[in-house]
Amino acid sequence: MGSKGKILVVDDDRLVLATLAHGLSQAGYEVIDADNGDEAILQARERRPDLALLDIRMEGKSGFDVAAYLRDHGAVPFMFLSAFSDAATVAQVQALGALDHLIKPVDMQQIVPAVEAAFARLRAAARPANEPLAVHGDPLTDVVAIAIGVVMHRYSLARAPALDKLRKLAESQGRTIEAECERMLAAVELLSAPASL
Repeated sequence: MGSKGKILVVDDDRLVLATLAHGLSQAGYEVIDADNGDEAILQARERRPDLALLDIRMEGKSGFDVAAYLRDHGAVPFMFLSAFSDAATVAQVQALGALDHLIKPVDMQQIVPAVEAAFARLRAAARPANEPLAVHGDPLTDVVAIAIGVVMHRYSLARAPALDKLRKLAESQGRTIEAECERMLAAVELLSAPASL
């Protein structure tokens, strides 16, 4: 089975970096790791990742510096993983255009669904308007799997309870689970889209 996508993971804490790299590899992603900002930029130039997961505060170039480079020169979307969530940090995260801002400590049960949701947003943004929501493979599986990832992230649930929550919601609305998942993902896309100028 092929990789779900290529992720550049950047953190100056080697234990955190190893944990993230292992967890995302186990989840089916190809991981490129870097323990500082200069290495991250070099790896991004050479390996062209689909997404970057960046620590914010590092020696030398910060995660913000790397994000600005990725945005301006590599067109690589990014999200942050940081112990900091103060107002100034959040404002800078938003100003840079991050897909998400996850708070440490590292919890792969939350990080993997957040990464899945980020990839879903990127795929949806690249999709022509008349193309169905599903990406590669069986449409039903992709839509349901992505929706499960969103629910896992939103409610901090494991996979089975997230699926159960979606099933119950679909039943209560008189829809199939596929239809309910498509409806939910369309709403997520609408909410995450940038405001029109």
